[in-house]
Amino acid sequence: MARGAIALALAALLAASPVAGCAAAPQPAPARQAQRSPASPQPDQSPSVQPTEDRGRASGCSAAPRLEAGRHTMTHDGLRRTFLLAVPKGKGPHPVLLDLHGLGSGAAQESFYSRLAVEGPRRGYVVATPQAADGRMGWTLPGTPGPDDAGFLAALLDRLESGLCVNRGRAFAAGMSYGAAMSAALICALDGRLAGVGAVGGLSVARPCDRPLPTTLLAFHGTADRAVPYRGGHPFPDATGALRALADLVVLPPVERAADDWARAFGCSGRATTRPATGVRLRTWGSCPEGATVRLYTLDGGGHTWPGSAEVPRLGATARTLDATALILDAFDRTPAR
Repeated sequence: MARGAIALALAALLAASPVAGCAAAPQPAPARQAQRSPASPQPDQSPSVQPTEDRGRASGCSAAPRLEAGRHTMTHDGLRRTFLLAVPKGKGPHPVLLDLHGLGSGAAQESFYSRLAVEGPRRGYVVATPQAADGRMGWTLPGTPGPDDAGFLAALLDRLESGLCVNRGRAFAAGMSYGAAMSAALICALDGRLAGVGAVGGLSVARPCDRPLPTTLLAFHGTADRAVPYRGGHPFPDATGALRALADLVVLPPVERAADDWARAFGCSGRATTRPATGVRLRTWGSCPEGATVRLYTLDGGGHTWPGSAEVPRLGATARTLDATALILDAFDRTPAR
């Protein structure tokens, strides 16, 4: 299916009545944490982010009043938009991370489920968790009808850069499901503004542009995902009725092919596969120009879930042998500034 046809079908799917809830995270509650693997740092490990001393890349360092942690609103393109904000200790300049929720979910659920709003500030990140527009189940991917979410997220970065002491060269995005797709789409839509992206359960929904600027890209996907199938095909294979009819308009590529496409777009070569943990396959590319990185973590038997987070049985199994939150932050820590 052509990219434009996929975009229009996804827009129709997104505008459907809220019957999917495909990636809705559980409501905040005490959650069992992941069993830490050697690839995942311990919770009390010292933050590895070192604030850059290059004030030429910093902004908002003399802002008054300073943005505070909590819930904020802003207006973009005539729409009132909201976001949750978590702020680290220290003067900065700090890296910035956008955490995008999935289809049928929301900012509060995403903040709890991904744990980026907790773990990110511990490492020195400003973490903003925005909400899709009122009346929408999720984000509007670039090129699809609906609110200009790419523009909103660019404006949100502007707001953070003017109201906090942040490093403009170290902006990142991560997300779950449709939020993962939106995060990946921002690599191209924001013209290289993002230094890195973490995509959990949604990489295959967003196709790369022809020549994206070098970016760190991590993806995680379960082989038993019943919302965004690992082997490709129609999303939501268990859906019925109107949702089934809409899902049948969309044909997604296999996740491994999607990762290959991104690697090819970045100019990477030297593909290799390793087993970093039990039940996990890691696909990497050994040679990528100008510091680009592509890594695909495949979770054997994993569902439409965030590895290492709270279990959501209706969405399938949750991997326990690695922690996607820690691995995403590890990769972002190592990513050089733009």
